[in-house]
Amino acid sequence: MARKFSLAYLTIPGVDPVSQIKIAKEAGYDSVSLRTIPMHLPGEPEFLPQKDPDLFDAIKKALKEYDMPLMDIELARIRPDLDIEEYKPAFEAAAKLGATDVLGSVWSRDKAWYTETAGKVADYAKEFGLKFNIEFLPWAGVRNLQEDITLIDDLGRDNVFVMVDTLHAGRAGVTAKELARTPRKYFNFIHLCDGPAGPDGDPVLDNIKDDLMLYTAREARFYPGEGCMDIAGMVKAMPEIPLSIELPNLKEIEKRGQAGHAARCLETAKAYFKANGID
Repeated sequence: MARKFSLAYLTIPGVDPVSQIKIAKEAGYDSVSLRTIPMHLPGEPEFLPQKDPDLFDAIKKALKEYDMPLMDIELARIRPDLDIEEYKPAFEAAAKLGATDVLGSVWSRDKAWYTETAGKVADYAKEFGLKFNIEFLPWAGVRNLQEDITLIDDLGRDNVFVMVDTLHAGRAGVTAKELARTPRKYFNFIHLCDGPAGPDGDPVLDNIKDDLMLYTAREARFYPGEGCMDIAGMVKAMPEIPLSIELPNLKEIEKRGQAGHAARCLETAKAYFKANGID
């Protein structure tokens, strides 16, 4: 069975959904992952099909025209300053567009609070037939694989999964062995990218405020095989689930253009998989 690759929004940030769908098709991706729940960052464009009927129709038309499925939408964050009620219309619109998944993350260390709130978001997702995938990040509220698994166990819902990003997993010290001994039921899709080693040559960065960690994650990720992350080990340790390439690199976008960078991401991923015996 051929691996399935999705083009994540952050790989070519700022691109409108219709253009992202077109770029994904022309580059050879199997699906797209759109950001329809904004981060509200300064200067960030917001593409909200749940509030814009014309945009909804344009996305629906593009998905059909390019025969490009919508895998997931992002980013349903669990944060005290955000109103999770705003997620419901986004989930409904995504489901109508054919999405199967929602990506989220946790930004509080108050375990009781974030568990209760994540449960509500998971229930909202299930109302529209969506799976809720919770990503761990070393500088967030849920910071590693075991904290993520604990949250999912505590939630006790059948539509909630761990989302492993190969960069964040490497930074958090998650190993292929740890992933291999984790029951496969926890995994649903993967974020794929590479990144540089820290000053000591290790992928792990202990300081959650480390400039290298944040800079790399936001704008300087590496193509697969060009960094130090054990991507092959991680991917082989998990089921044959879809891989969403999330690989922001502003220098490469400037050099290659948005479409060229998106294509290069997929080309290097497939070449890396072939070189490492991953079907």
